[in-house]
Amino acid sequence: MADGGGTRLETLRSDPPLTLRRTGPRRVHLVSTGAGPLRGDHLDLGVDVAPGTSLEVCSVAATLVLPGLAEAPSVMLVRARVGAGATLRFSPEPTVLAAGCSHRLVVRLSLAEDATVLWREEIVFGRHGERPGRCHARFDATVAGRPLLRQNLVIGEETVDGSPAVYGDARCVGSTLVAGPAWRPSAGDKRERRAVVGEGWAALPLAGPGVLVSALGADAVQLRRRLEHGEDAAASHATG
Repeated sequence: MADGGGTRLETLRSDPPLTLRRTGPRRVHLVSTGAGPLRGDHLDLGVDVAPGTSLEVCSVAATLVLPGLAEAPSVMLVRARVGAGATLRFSPEPTVLAAGCSHRLVVRLSLAEDATVLWREEIVFGRHGERPGRCHARFDATVAGRPLLRQNLVIGEETVDGSPAVYGDARCVGSTLVAGPAWRPSAGDKRERRAVVGEGWAALPLAGPGVLVSALGADAVQLRRRLEHGEDAAASHATG
Protein backbone atom coordinates (compact mmCIF):
# COMPACT_ATOMS: atom_id res chain seq x y z
CA MET A 1 0.00 0.00 0.00
CA ALA A 2 1.06 3.65 -0.43
CA ASP A 3 2.61 5.25 2.62
CA GLY A 4 3.42 8.95 2.38
CA GLY A 5 4.33 8.71 -1.29
CA GLY A 6 6.27 5.46 -0.84
CA THR A 7 5.40 1.79 -0.57
CA ARG A 8 4.68 -0.34 2.47
CA LEU A 9 4.23 -4.12 2.46
CA GLU A 10 0.99 -4.40 4.39
CA THR A 11 0.30 -8.14 4.21
CA LEU A 12 2.80 -10.96 3.71
CA ARG A 13 1.44 -14.45 4.33
CA SER A 14 2.75 -17.84 3.19
CA ASP A 15 3.14 -21.51 4.05
CA PRO A 16 5.76 -24.11 3.06
CA PRO A 17 6.86 -25.20 0.53
CA LEU A 18 6.56 -21.66 -0.89
CA THR A 19 7.65 -19.06 1.65
CA LEU A 20 7.78 -15.28 1.19
CA ARG A 21 10.59 -13.17 2.62
CA ARG A 22 10.80 -9.38 2.55
CA THR A 23 14.27 -8.43 1.25
CA GLY A 24 13.85 -4.71 0.66
CA PRO A 25 11.39 -1.83 1.01
CA ARG A 26 9.64 -2.88 -2.20
CA ARG A 27 11.05 -6.36 -2.77
CA VAL A 28 9.91 -9.87 -1.87
CA HIS A 29 11.79 -13.12 -2.51
CA LEU A 30 10.18 -16.53 -2.92
CA VAL A 31 12.00 -19.18 -0.90
CA SER A 32 11.47 -22.93 -1.41
CA THR A 33 11.20 -24.38 2.08
CA GLY A 34 10.24 -27.86 0.92
CA ALA A 35 10.78 -30.20 -2.01
CA GLY A 36 8.70 -29.78 -5.10
CA PRO A 37 6.22 -29.10 -6.36
CA LEU A 38 5.50 -32.80 -6.79
CA ARG A 39 2.65 -34.43 -8.69
CA GLY A 40 -0.60 -33.70 -6.86
CA ASP A 41 0.64 -30.47 -5.23
CA HIS A 42 -1.42 -27.33 -5.80
CA LEU A 43 0.39 -24.06 -5.03
CA ASP A 44 -1.42 -20.72 -5.17
CA LEU A 45 0.39 -17.38 -5.11
CA GLY A 46 -1.56 -14.13 -4.95
CA VAL A 47 0.03 -10.72 -5.52
CA ASP A 48 -1.90 -7.47 -5.03
CA VAL A 49 -0.06 -4.22 -5.81
CA ALA A 50 -2.04 -1.26 -4.47
CA PRO A 51 -2.56 1.90 -6.55
CA GLY A 52 0.46 4.18 -6.71
CA THR A 53 2.92 1.63 -5.30
CA SER A 54 5.67 -0.60 -6.70
CA LEU A 55 6.75 -4.17 -5.96
CA GLU A 56 9.47 -6.52 -7.16
CA VAL A 57 9.03 -10.28 -6.77
CA CYS A 58 12.14 -12.48 -7.16
CA SER A 59 13.25 -15.92 -5.96
CA VAL A 60 16.44 -17.14 -4.32
CA ALA A 61 16.81 -20.24 -6.52
CA ALA A 62 15.29 -22.15 -9.40
CA THR A 63 12.09 -24.13 -8.85
CA LEU A 64 12.60 -27.86 -9.43
CA VAL A 65 9.36 -29.59 -10.47
CA LEU A 66 9.56 -33.26 -9.43
CA PRO A 67 7.63 -36.45 -10.19
CA GLY A 68 5.55 -38.04 -7.48
CA LEU A 69 3.16 -40.87 -6.72
CA ALA A 70 -0.05 -38.96 -7.45
CA GLU A 71 -1.76 -39.30 -10.82
CA ALA A 72 -2.77 -35.63 -10.94
CA PRO A 73 -0.26 -33.05 -12.19
CA SER A 74 1.24 -30.45 -9.91
CA VAL A 75 -0.24 -26.98 -10.32
CA MET A 76 1.27 -23.55 -9.76
CA LEU A 77 -1.34 -20.80 -9.97
CA VAL A 78 -0.17 -17.18 -9.83
CA ARG A 79 -2.81 -14.45 -9.61
CA ALA A 80 -1.58 -10.87 -9.72
CA ARG A 81 -3.46 -7.59 -9.69
CA VAL A 82 -1.66 -4.29 -10.33
CA GLY A 83 -3.59 -1.16 -9.36
CA ALA A 84 -3.81 2.27 -10.94
CA GLY A 85 -0.39 3.89 -11.38
CA ALA A 86 1.32 0.90 -9.75
CA THR A 87 4.35 -1.04 -10.99
CA LEU A 88 5.16 -4.75 -10.67
CA ARG A 89 8.39 -6.50 -11.66
CA PHE A 90 8.00 -10.29 -11.46
CA SER A 91 11.24 -12.10 -12.31
CA PRO A 92 11.78 -15.37 -10.40
CA GLU A 93 14.56 -17.81 -11.23
CA PRO A 94 13.80 -20.52 -13.82
CA THR A 95 11.43 -23.45 -13.44
CA VAL A 96 13.23 -26.75 -14.09
CA LEU A 97 11.11 -29.67 -15.34
CA ALA A 98 12.67 -32.85 -13.95
CA ALA A 99 12.13 -36.12 -15.82
CA GLY A 100 8.80 -37.73 -14.98
CA CYS A 101 7.08 -34.60 -13.70
CA SER A 102 3.69 -33.40 -14.90
CA HIS A 103 3.04 -29.74 -14.22
CA ARG A 104 0.58 -26.96 -14.97
CA LEU A 105 1.69 -23.34 -14.66
CA VAL A 106 -1.16 -20.82 -14.76
CA VAL A 107 -0.73 -17.03 -14.60
CA ARG A 108 -3.65 -14.61 -14.39
CA LEU A 109 -2.43 -11.02 -14.53
CA SER A 110 -4.82 -8.08 -14.22
CA LEU A 111 -3.56 -4.55 -14.87
CA ALA A 112 -5.29 -1.24 -14.28
CA GLU A 113 -5.40 1.16 -17.23
CA ASP A 114 -2.19 2.95 -16.20
CA ALA A 115 -0.37 0.12 -14.41
CA THR A 116 3.10 -1.01 -15.52
CA VAL A 117 4.56 -4.53 -15.45
CA LEU A 118 7.65 -6.52 -16.37
CA TRP A 119 6.86 -10.23 -16.07
CA ARG A 120 9.55 -12.77 -16.94
CA GLU A 121 9.15 -16.54 -17.14
CA GLU A 122 11.94 -19.05 -17.84
CA ILE A 123 11.54 -22.82 -18.21
CA VAL A 124 14.42 -25.32 -18.38
CA PHE A 125 13.86 -28.68 -20.09
CA GLY A 126 15.07 -31.04 -17.38
CA ARG A 127 18.24 -31.30 -15.35
CA HIS A 128 21.59 -31.90 -17.02
CA GLY A 129 21.47 -34.90 -19.34
CA GLU A 130 17.79 -35.77 -18.84
CA ARG A 131 14.64 -35.25 -20.87
CA PRO A 132 12.04 -32.94 -19.36
CA GLY A 133 8.79 -33.98 -17.83
CA ARG A 134 5.53 -32.56 -19.13
CA CYS A 135 4.34 -28.99 -18.64
CA HIS A 136 1.42 -26.91 -19.84
CA ALA A 137 1.95 -23.20 -19.19
CA ARG A 138 -0.92 -20.76 -19.62
CA PHE A 139 -0.56 -16.97 -19.39
CA ASP A 140 -3.52 -14.56 -19.43
CA ALA A 141 -3.06 -10.80 -19.07
CA THR A 142 -5.71 -8.08 -19.20
CA VAL A 143 -5.59 -4.28 -19.06
CA ALA A 144 -8.69 -2.64 -17.55
CA GLY A 145 -10.52 -5.89 -18.24
CA ARG A 146 -9.50 -6.03 -21.92
CA PRO A 147 -7.36 -8.93 -23.15
CA LEU A 148 -3.70 -8.02 -23.72
CA LEU A 149 -2.07 -11.44 -24.06
CA ARG A 150 -3.23 -15.06 -24.16
CA GLN A 151 -0.40 -17.57 -24.46
CA ASN A 152 -0.04 -21.35 -24.16
CA LEU A 153 3.18 -23.38 -24.06
CA VAL A 154 3.34 -27.17 -24.12
CA ILE A 155 6.59 -28.92 -23.18
CA GLY A 156 7.36 -32.62 -22.99
CA GLU A 157 5.10 -33.70 -25.86
CA GLU A 158 7.06 -35.58 -28.52
CA THR A 159 5.20 -33.99 -31.43
CA VAL A 160 6.08 -30.52 -30.13
CA ASP A 161 9.58 -31.06 -28.75
CA GLY A 162 10.75 -32.83 -31.88
CA SER A 163 9.65 -30.10 -34.26
CA PRO A 164 12.34 -27.73 -35.59
CA ALA A 165 9.59 -25.13 -35.93
CA VAL A 166 8.91 -25.05 -32.17
CA TYR A 167 11.92 -25.56 -29.85
CA GLY A 168 14.45 -27.19 -32.19
CA ASP A 169 17.51 -28.23 -30.16
CA ALA A 170 16.94 -25.61 -27.45
CA ARG A 171 16.95 -26.68 -23.80
CA CYS A 172 15.22 -23.61 -22.40
CA VAL A 173 12.35 -21.31 -23.36
CA GLY A 174 11.34 -17.99 -21.87
CA SER A 175 9.25 -14.90 -22.32
CA THR A 176 8.95 -11.41 -20.86
CA LEU A 177 5.87 -9.22 -20.99
CA VAL A 178 6.53 -5.50 -20.64
CA ALA A 179 3.38 -3.41 -20.59
CA GLY A 180 2.03 -0.09 -19.41
CA PRO A 181 1.07 3.39 -20.52
CA ALA A 182 4.58 4.01 -21.90
CA TRP A 183 3.79 1.43 -24.61
CA ARG A 184 0.47 2.99 -25.58
CA PRO A 185 0.78 5.01 -28.81
CA SER A 186 0.04 8.68 -28.24
CA ALA A 187 -2.79 10.40 -30.09
CA GLY A 188 -1.77 11.25 -33.63
CA ASP A 189 1.29 8.97 -33.60
CA LYS A 190 1.17 7.06 -36.88
CA ARG A 191 4.51 5.29 -36.56
CA GLU A 192 4.36 1.58 -37.32
CA ARG A 193 5.36 -0.62 -34.41
CA ARG A 194 7.73 -3.24 -35.77
CA ALA A 195 9.07 -6.46 -34.33
CA VAL A 196 12.74 -6.55 -33.38
CA VAL A 197 14.48 -9.89 -33.95
CA GLY A 198 17.90 -11.02 -32.73
CA GLU A 199 19.72 -14.34 -32.48
CA GLY A 200 17.40 -16.63 -30.53
CA TRP A 201 14.99 -13.88 -29.45
CA ALA A 202 12.24 -11.61 -30.73
CA ALA A 203 10.43 -8.57 -29.30
CA LEU A 204 6.90 -8.44 -30.70
CA PRO A 205 4.65 -5.39 -30.13
CA LEU A 206 1.15 -6.33 -29.01
CA ALA A 207 -2.13 -4.81 -30.14
CA GLY A 208 -2.48 -3.31 -26.67
CA PRO A 209 0.02 -1.29 -24.62
CA GLY A 210 2.83 -3.82 -24.40
CA VAL A 211 5.59 -5.88 -25.98
CA LEU A 212 6.17 -9.63 -25.70
CA VAL A 213 9.76 -10.86 -25.73
CA SER A 214 10.26 -14.55 -26.55
CA ALA A 215 13.55 -16.45 -26.50
CA LEU A 216 15.13 -19.89 -26.72
CA GLY A 217 18.48 -20.96 -25.32
CA ALA A 218 20.87 -23.86 -25.00
CA ASP A 219 21.07 -23.24 -21.25
CA ALA A 220 19.66 -20.92 -18.61
CA VAL A 221 22.54 -18.44 -18.89
CA GLN A 222 22.08 -18.00 -22.62
CA LEU A 223 18.31 -17.77 -22.24
CA ARG A 224 18.57 -14.99 -19.63
CA ARG A 225 21.02 -13.05 -21.78
CA ARG A 226 18.74 -13.27 -24.81
CA LEU A 227 15.68 -12.22 -22.83
CA GLU A 228 17.56 -9.21 -21.51
CA HIS A 229 18.53 -8.25 -25.08
CA GLY A 230 14.87 -8.47 -26.01
CA GLU A 231 13.82 -6.43 -22.96
CA ASP A 232 16.25 -3.70 -23.97
CA ALA A 233 14.78 -3.76 -27.49
CA ALA A 234 11.27 -3.56 -26.08
CA ALA A 235 12.21 -0.27 -24.43
CA SER A 236 12.59 1.21 -27.91
CA HIS A 237 8.82 0.81 -28.38
CA ALA A 238 8.08 2.98 -25.35
CA THR A 239 6.54 6.34 -26.17
CA GLY A 240 7.36 8.03 -22.90
